[in-house]
Amino acid sequence: MAAGSGDAVPSPLAQRRVRRSPLLFTAPLVMLGVLTLVLVWESVRGNIAPDARAEWPWRLQVLDMEALGSLLAVAVGAVLARAQYARTVRPYLGWRGSWTKGHLRGDSQAWTVGVLNGGQHIATVESYECRVVLAGGDRHTCSRWTDISVAVAELGRAGLVVAEDFQLVELGVGFPLVGTSSYETVLMGAFSKKFVERVDALHVRIRVTDVVGDSHERTGDCMRGARANAHAPLD
Repeated sequence: MAAGSGDAVPSPLAQRRVRRSPLLFTAPLVMLGVLTLVLVWESVRGNIAPDARAEWPWRLQVLDMEALGSLLAVAVGAVLARAQYARTVRPYLGWRGSWTKGHLRGDSQAWTVGVLNGGQHIATVESYECRVVLAGGDRHTCSRWTDISVAVAELGRAGLVVAEDFQLVELGVGFPLVGTSSYETVLMGAFSKKFVERVDALHVRIRVTDVVGDSHERTGDCMRGARANAHAPLD
């Protein structure tokens, strides 16, 4: 995977919603739009001369105004309720890194990164991808997004050894990220000091689906903070 064929390096981004549920979001809006058109039709039809309403197409009555008003109220309520509920169950993705022991061979210190869902409800992984920027490469471009196995192969070609220099955890499709208020993380990877020196950035892009079917995505760099003095390893 040549760097020249890669995309621009992503900057740390806030979480964004990338897709809404076609059924639970689009259907109420379509229903509201149809009922609004019916309301316009009935309003125009009600304001023309009575004798003209005997002619086609003005004699076409879709709904009486009382039933139409009730259906419009229901449709508006459904759209607003769905929007409020979607905001309530929205996941809040984040990650945390620190130097710890116990994740690499020899019990050496490793920069350990975990992902968390700070929302109140569960979210399931829809896709999980990463890409690597090696030290000395062009930080403005990097390799394409890949799955974990391809990234591991690329790191191996750079002289980094699995279990000794790094561990990468694959979060498969459907993996649940449970909402938590204690900020407990799910391990994404552990990286040795050698890894931190040889890899400028390890970008991770995670997309999850919430309980109303909307998709949310966040991109970040697992190496962010690993070189800061405040997080330096103890040995």
